Amino acid sequence: MRKISHAGADEESSIDLTPMIDVTFIMLIFFIVTATFIKEAGIDVNKPEAETATVKEKANILIAIDRNDRIWIDQRQVDIRSVRPNIERLHAENPQGSVVIQADRESKTETLIAVMDASRQAGVYNVAIAAQEP
Repeated sequence: MRKISHAGADEESSIDLTPMIDVTFIMLIFFIVTATFIKEAGIDVNKPEAETATVKEKANILIAIDRNDRIWIDQRQVDIRSVRPNIERLHAENPQGSVVIQADRESKTETLIAVMDASRQAGVYNVAIAAQEP
């Protein structure tokens, strides 16, 4: 009788984890890239309360007005004269987005109206004023 030996029978079998780790990292990168992040105007604003406040979807152009009537867009302070060009640029990047103005309750209405006029002159008529629920 002859003994037949198989060449790989004595070796330990193991699972190669490298492809699984690669797939995991690719999925992680995919989720990071496609995740939706909440945009903030860059400053804390004491918003007024409103009984009819609703959540606004696709609000991509956030403008904040602080208590000293300073205007903030993308975490930087801008002059009232540069609000319209900034809105035009942001609207060109995302035509479906709307403008949400976060005005402090101690800011002047005159500044709020000036920002609303600038957004309408920029061609964005979907303008909302941020408020918090009581």
